[in-house]
Amino acid sequence: MIKSLLIANRGEIACRIIRTARALGIRTVAVHSDADAGALHVRMADAAVAIGPAPARQSYLAGDRIIAAALGAGAQAIHPGYGFLSENAAFAQSVIDAGLIWVGPDPASITAMGLKDAAKHLMAQAGVPVTPGYMGENQEPAFLAAQAAAIGYPVLIKAVAGGGGKGMRLVEDPAQFAEMLASCQREALASFGNAHVLIETYIASPRHIEVQVFGDAHGNVVHLFERDCSLQRRHQKVIEEAPAPGMDVDTRAALCAAAVRAARAVNYCGAGTIEFIADGSGALSADRIWFMEMNTRLQVEHPVTEAITGIDLVEWQLRVASGEPLPLTQAAITMAGHAVEARLYAEDPSTGFLPSIGRLDHFRLPQTGRIDSGVEQGDAISPFYDPMMAKLIQHAPTRTEAIAGLADMARAVECWPVRTNAGFVARALADADVVAGRLDTGLVGRRGDDWAARPAPGMPLLRAVAQHLHGPAWPMAGWRLNAPAIPTTLRLDDGEAVHTVAVAGDARGAITPMPHGVLASEAGATWLIRPWRPAGVEDAATAGALHAPMPGLVTAVMVAVGDRVAKGQTLLTLEAMKMEQAIKSPIDGVISQLPVAAGQQVGAEALLVRVEKEQG
Repeated sequence: MIKSLLIANRGEIACRIIRTARALGIRTVAVHSDADAGALHVRMADAAVAIGPAPARQSYLAGDRIIAAALGAGAQAIHPGYGFLSENAAFAQSVIDAGLIWVGPDPASITAMGLKDAAKHLMAQAGVPVTPGYMGENQEPAFLAAQAAAIGYPVLIKAVAGGGGKGMRLVEDPAQFAEMLASCQREALASFGNAHVLIETYIASPRHIEVQVFGDAHGNVVHLFERDCSLQRRHQKVIEEAPAPGMDVDTRAALCAAAVRAARAVNYCGAGTIEFIADGSGALSADRIWFMEMNTRLQVEHPVTEAITGIDLVEWQLRVASGEPLPLTQAAITMAGHAVEARLYAEDPSTGFLPSIGRLDHFRLPQTGRIDSGVEQGDAISPFYDPMMAKLIQHAPTRTEAIAGLADMARAVECWPVRTNAGFVARALADADVVAGRLDTGLVGRRGDDWAARPAPGMPLLRAVAQHLHGPAWPMAGWRLNAPAIPTTLRLDDGEAVHTVAVAGDARGAITPMPHGVLASEAGATWLIRPWRPAGVEDAATAGALHAPMPGLVTAVMVAVGDRVAKGQTLLTLEAMKMEQAIKSPIDGVISQLPVAAGQQVGAEALLVRVEKEQG
């Protein structure tokens, strides 16, 4: 067994690998950029090595620095996690050439499955069904247009080196083909350095179904059943589950057998995923499911497979990389129950899913289910990397129970000032089609606007805030002898709307007092709620105190402590959500506090500057 492991990744996947390695008695080495020096995966590992500046190309994508870190730290092996360099055949070969163990498939397998057209040719030869289309070398626009016409519209144009939804165009009208082809090729060249495309038939109601496969160096290959990843937003998965809804025994057997053939065709060793596209317009059937591509790494959604099989896939990766055979035969691998996973992102669905960055001043995750997280309260969300914070996973005897349990988990998320997609996930999981398993890859696009709308805090929650702000004497407020009490009312500001609230009646909800108000959480959303004050009304505690309206970057500071300033004078500028905002003095006075500097990232509600009126 490997004794010392370097994890060439960050965030929740690095933390997840560290947990399994620790359970196996393996020493772990983390790598980190300057931005991640205090990150959770660094704190969890036995050792950590700095590998460069914040931009990924200068750190997590710098293969030579990662290999040097492994050699310098005495690591025997490198686990790439997913993303970054995990499917980079050249990096995998460099790891092997350096005398280290690569926890992943042979570089030749990565190369064989790296280009969509070559992979499809290989799969067709292995007897794996592939989507009808053209995958040849001729890239002349007129020839490709003719192929599209022969296939029949609508068609998909796909970059052969593509992934993550890039280099893909749906063409429904022949008159648009030339423009869409040119656009797809430009994006493919810019993103992957390869403008080569393929043309395939478009499935009107597609479902994304994938099979987890595992091979070892002794010629064994098994599958661990399928997952459904149809709930996607712009080709990025949002919610995944295992097994796939509506999958019957015969179709599962045919699909999983095809996946095993696909893995054997490239002598696959390690964890991999064979991705298929299924026609979701009717019942699933083996003759309406086609190979799409292979991911030659661990998947983000691997926990749902772990939940239904009881198998730790990272442990299997480490055992196989150490030269051991697969721990179980195909006959010994069984599944039980249903598992669903949601990705918790630092983003604001109500603003078009813009990333939300800054310090997690308040961050509480649910106490039920499985959680794979890469951050804790007090950590910061960086603008440099993928905004996924955690994965929420629920396993239950039935799909109905798993869906309901995961929705409860999403609703229990509390986060401030960074915003998350927890409410979006909870509403998606409550959708009638999702609950019924009527899924296709376009469902999020059709319903997403409804799921993304930011809710207002409910009245019981507002009453709980009002009772806290009104103080311990509130039960006697408005009390009269032999007559109904006169309710005391407060006006509360949640930053988006003003609510008139009676301090009486039903009051419940998750609230946390803060220096500038009360944090209130409900249905996956969190608000900072304060007593409403008319414009121009100030008190001694808040007069002249200017706070960041949202997470952002201080781009310039024009004053210093002790400076006299005039009302309306610009004191500093803050860049947030790609816009620069001038922070101006609300009064004539003197700068008494200035806790920020140019170039500093700040969270929402962070104190930027305080101006005090001059005495006399």
